[in-house]
Amino acid sequence: MKSTEFLNNNKDRFLGELFELLRIPSISADSAYKHDVAQAADFVAEKLRAAGADKVEVCKTDGHPIVYGEKLIDSNLPTILVYGHYDVQPAVPLELWTTPPFEPTIRNERIYARGACDDKGQMYMHVKAFEAMMQTGTLACNVKFMIEGEEEAGSGNLGPFCIANKERLKADVVLISDTSMIANDTPSIDVGLRGLSYVEVEVTGPNKDLHSGVYGGAVANPINVLAKMIADMHDENGHITIPGFYDDIIEQTDEEKAALNSAPFDLNEYKKDLGIDEVWGEKGYSTLERTGTRPTLDCNGIWGGYIGEGSKTVLPSKAFAKISMRLVPNQNSDKITALFKSYFESVAPKSVKVEVRPHHGGEPVLTPTTSIEYKAAEKAMEATFGKKPIPTRGGGSIPIVALFEKELGLKSVLMGFGLDIDALHSPNESYGLFNYYKGIETIPYFFKYYAEMK
Repeated sequence: MKSTEFLNNNKDRFLGELFELLRIPSISADSAYKHDVAQAADFVAEKLRAAGADKVEVCKTDGHPIVYGEKLIDSNLPTILVYGHYDVQPAVPLELWTTPPFEPTIRNERIYARGACDDKGQMYMHVKAFEAMMQTGTLACNVKFMIEGEEEAGSGNLGPFCIANKERLKADVVLISDTSMIANDTPSIDVGLRGLSYVEVEVTGPNKDLHSGVYGGAVANPINVLAKMIADMHDENGHITIPGFYDDIIEQTDEEKAALNSAPFDLNEYKKDLGIDEVWGEKGYSTLERTGTRPTLDCNGIWGGYIGEGSKTVLPSKAFAKISMRLVPNQNSDKITALFKSYFESVAPKSVKVEVRPHHGGEPVLTPTTSIEYKAAEKAMEATFGKKPIPTRGGGSIPIVALFEKELGLKSVLMGFGLDIDALHSPNESYGLFNYYKGIETIPYFFKYYAEMK
């Protein structure tokens, strides 16, 4: 394709622009970075205009802005709504980064920076693919862009924006690159995502911190209580103990399990890569099933008492934890959050008081492999990788996929180019140069085949 030739002639510029974006610490969850998030939005808007988009606007919300742009070339052609996000996770702990998180560095053909893959690198592929199609006269569909700045903080203002802009956002399909594939020589497309219920819990014992020598053994320690409550949420088989947690799950058929487990996967390499001697999880399920098709409950952070240098023999007044539950098709995040709250309060001993504060959630999603949008993505990846992608189920959550279906009536295609080694949300996040350029090369094929099939 002509767009591929354009890519090859502009690789250095495309990489340099991505580096500019990666240098902006657009951390949406921390209000101290509000100016940086706004700067990233302006950068994306500027590059969309330069690429050829019309009606580009940095749309204000009650939180961080959403960047909108469009190029409508023919009302008879289908319209693709491209979604991505320009915000990133916090970079802490900074001491674990080999190079500074907001000074992008290339090592071993990989870009190291916060947001390199999630989602600046993957989102920016679409801007550059659009530019390539515009410059070579090969844009085969109308296109609209909706790039938000709050995905890493729960996308709290995206729903109201979609509801208020239904006419402007009218399209035939949503195209998203915020997922991964199996390997660079084994392309894949996510056809399922888990949902999410995220809560914060607080356990309170005495009305102030106490001397552990004077009161220890006589007054309940909130940290000890909280640790036991969390541990008791799994039984000896890795099964979640919240009553009713599994009630709505649709079990996979033997055929679906076989298809999922046919994906290339080396358990020994998996353990070696993670530095663990053994995997853990719900008894009776493979690792691929545990991470893609089964619900989970995990403590994401726990704190309380004295954690400074040296010692302080204190019996703390309070202890806290953040807990996430990944959900599978037919589970509902509001229902699961309510079940968790009821159970957590019911098992708390009378020696403490507990509070559950729901944060955000999202619903699980399944995409049929028989749809036009999936077939177009499949054919596009086959054109650039030389082999058909494998349909997989992702363990992560992108709550906006269910939102788009509910509010806009649109199915989404999850055509991601990341890899499991990219260390999303972790120190030393990275994204392969191969993957960045392969995405820019592949996206125009999706436009071409979707237009032909639609």
